[in-house]
Amino acid sequence: MSQPPPRQSQADVDAQFLQRWSPRAFSDQPVEPQTLLSLLEAARWAPSAANEQPWLFLVPENEEALQRFRSLLNPGNQRWACRAPLLLYLLGRRNWSKSGQANYTYQFDCGSAFMSLALQATKQNLFVHPMAGFDREKAYELLQIDKEKYDIIVAVAVGYYGDAGGLPEDLQEREHLSRRKDLPEIYS
Repeated sequence: MSQPPPRQSQADVDAQFLQRWSPRAFSDQPVEPQTLLSLLEAARWAPSAANEQPWLFLVPENEEALQRFRSLLNPGNQRWACRAPLLLYLLGRRNWSKSGQANYTYQFDCGSAFMSLALQATKQNLFVHPMAGFDREKAYELLQIDKEKYDIIVAVAVGYYGDAGGLPEDLQEREHLSRRKDLPEIYS
């Protein structure tokens, strides 16, 4: 199966916004370390309140760590995400680093970092698929994350587009560009 046709915008936007999507079909082609650094560099430049940069991307350092990361996914996500050559976890620091007070914008800021990473991935012919479907409690324990300090926001599959025919049949049917609300539906 080839990549889907491009989306159509309702106003003038850069093509990268239309090209970005979250497939489930990943090839086993590895993501080179320099390519990964490019994605993380893009995330580094995302805007954040008071320049706090409350995000932290957990990157598996070897195959054993990658398997540990994959084991945390719920069974539905394991069916496809384990084919991606890379899996990251995006964490958000709950409190301001200087005052220790609650930072109520950390999730918004982390979303900005994710989108920067996702758009850079698109420019490099990569795809990312964020997932909320993983065992958070087990992740805190297995990945040794301080629950008071960090919120595990999403897991992110990263890789090159693969053959959708290799997905389970029910997922093949869902392997298409998602629709968006019409433009007037998102503002008032």
